[in-house]
Amino acid sequence: MRIVWASALTAGLAVQAMAAAPESSVRPMPRAAVETVAPAPVAETRTPLKPMVADAEAQIRPAARPSSIEAIFHRDVADELRAAGVPGFVPEDAALGIARATAFAARSPQAIALSLRPLLRPPAMVEKAMARRQERARGAVCGDLALQGQHVGHVPGRIPACGVQDAVKIRSVAGVTLSQQAVMDCTTAKTLKRWVESGLKPAVGSQGGGVAGLRVAAHYACRTRNNQPGAKVSEHGKGRAIDIAGVRLKDGSEISVLRDWGRGAKGASLKRMHGSACRTFGTVLGPGSDGYHRDHLHFDTARHRSGGSYCR
Repeated sequence: MRIVWASALTAGLAVQAMAAAPESSVRPMPRAAVETVAPAPVAETRTPLKPMVADAEAQIRPAARPSSIEAIFHRDVADELRAAGVPGFVPEDAALGIARATAFAARSPQAIALSLRPLLRPPAMVEKAMARRQERARGAVCGDLALQGQHVGHVPGRIPACGVQDAVKIRSVAGVTLSQQAVMDCTTAKTLKRWVESGLKPAVGSQGGGVAGLRVAAHYACRTRNNQPGAKVSEHGKGRAIDIAGVRLKDGSEISVLRDWGRGAKGASLKRMHGSACRTFGTVLGPGSDGYHRDHLHFDTARHRSGGSYCR
């Protein structure tokens, strides 16, 4: 019964509350009007532009580098470097290399910090060298400074098969003096030069101080082979041959084909000379080839039908 009365009371209160509700919700009070003031305009300030050229120069131009050894090293080190021949003004990278070399030398007693700068040659020495060069140029033949002599031109022979069309008279070859001036053509002269440089000098080496000269037994001569009647004209009669009887050394001694062939160190040198000539000349004859060449080496530039050289 109590529950029924409680429910009825609650329902009655709810109906009463709905009947007393206002028609609209209460409006809030309006806020006080706030007066807004616009900020004052700010004056625009502009920084004047720098000239573009000045900016470009400032960006392109590198910073100045120290240009003197005093600016890079201590004064005492700079004095030592100057005494060693280092100039007062050096590039920075070169100065740093000098510093590294100096530091390495200080750690290793066997190291050399700086190589000494060679002294300038005196003017008199330079003038003498230039005069000698000009003299060599005047004495060069066959277009080669190593071939010193004079141009002869056409050399007629007393028989039709002899003679040289464009002969030269050689007095030295690659610094090696001939005992007598030898007449030959330029092909033979250039071949002789190759043999002197690649065969003769290496074969002798430092023996007797090295090669000083060649003892020439024969060069141009209008004659038959081995001076035999009825034989063909020798290559000597065409300016294509030279006979070498010995090699003069710088100490005044000589390697003689007649005396030293097959004997000791000098004989070994002669064998090497002979062998190298076989790779250079067309015909090479020496002791043992026949009875006519026991005292000299015969070299000529004849070309054989086989295309190779005849070496005995």
